Amino acid sequence: MLQSTRTTNVLLTVIAVSLAAIAARPYVQPAPVQAQTANADPLFVEPGSSLIRMPSGGQVPGKVITNLRTGNVWGFATGGGDGYPMSPVDGKPGTAHAVLLGRYELAEIGK
Repeated sequence: MLQSTRTTNVLLTVIAVSLAAIAARPYVQPAPVQAQTANADPLFVEPGSSLIRMPSGGQVPGKVITNLRTGNVWGFATGGGDGYPMSPVDGKPGTAHAVLLGRYELAEIGK
């Protein structure tokens, strides 16, 4: 009976130490943090402001953004020379909607 109790205590000690090691691993060796997501498209925002040709006609100042994965070029009318959308009437923040300006055929590069 003494042998059986000793064996049980040794096995319980091994189990407890193993569980403690598993529980302590995230604190001793934490997993690396990754800030990027797999589905985000890489974008290039052109510096400064450009004239955006609107589908309804005319041109307005805005930002040009290129999707480097698809080659699509988008224009965002900001309503002024600022790099962000602002209402010229009351000076409140606004929302710029995307206007497709064109597309670069990126697959042809290097052929």
